[in-house]
Amino acid sequence: MLKEIKGLHHVTSMASDANQNNHYFTKLLGLRRIKKTVNFDAPDVYHLYYGDELGTPGSVMTYFPFPHMKKGLAGTGEVGTTAFAIPKGAIPFWEKRFSTSTYSTIKSVQRFGENQLEILGPDGDQFALVETEDTRKPWIADDIPQEAAIRGFHSASMRLQDDRAMLELLKFMNYQIIDTKDGITRMMIENGNEANIIDLEIMPAAKQAQQGAGSVHHIAFAVENREAQLNVRKALMDTGYHVTPVIDRDYFWAIYFRSPGGVLFEIATNEPGFERDEYAAHLGESLKLPSQHEHLRETLEKHLQPLED
Repeated sequence: MLKEIKGLHHVTSMASDANQNNHYFTKLLGLRRIKKTVNFDAPDVYHLYYGDELGTPGSVMTYFPFPHMKKGLAGTGEVGTTAFAIPKGAIPFWEKRFSTSTYSTIKSVQRFGENQLEILGPDGDQFALVETEDTRKPWIADDIPQEAAIRGFHSASMRLQDDRAMLELLKFMNYQIIDTKDGITRMMIENGNEANIIDLEIMPAAKQAQQGAGSVHHIAFAVENREAQLNVRKALMDTGYHVTPVIDRDYFWAIYFRSPGGVLFEIATNEPGFERDEYAAHLGESLKLPSQHEHLRETLEKHLQPLED
């Protein structure tokens, strides 16, 4: 069993419009844009990061906004709902806030004894705001009070036709079953970070998901450092998983492998962090390019859609 994994690091999705995506997360949800960079494999596309003040692992939602991308089709083999933690009693604030926006709330429900508000993103992305006792310090936007502000991730759900192999993998990653209800199995890492819950939704009759705008591209799990990451990589490979070599993503090191349910998993380091190339007070303001794409700066600055702050 792996002891190095602490919970979620980040969740990366796809969008159809960079400005719409930026507005939703910074203006409506009140997260901080902590990095404006590009997709390492497609540098003509942004990679936008949103989170708390410093982009603490477990708080970071990231996006590849491919202009005019077709919407994804929901199904199995994907991350379904990404849930954010909010303070207890904050749902009425968010219901009112969404009622005056162009985006929809689905409904207020209870899951495993927790009140949550199900909401939709610009491309039909499925999110939830979950009331919890969470001690993390939020990023405070101008019109969102501290007693309602998002603290970071609460959990992520995965939609599967069969959860047996995924249960085995997550148990190997030190997640333990804490409850099962209404076809959903909740798993949690003890003594991890506060983004430490995964829900498995069994949907045997559902079709396979087709990725597009609004779909989660991959889900990343946190380890403290590169040494821990190498230990995890070796253990996964010894178990039979095909794991990529370590890749430098500037703000963390990453390895990837495909989970048995079809979801792309990443293991990302907490180091070096988003202050690597910007001061904390100015995170997310300038276009930051990986060294291999710096020679494209002039072209990219003309091509990429300007973001409204």
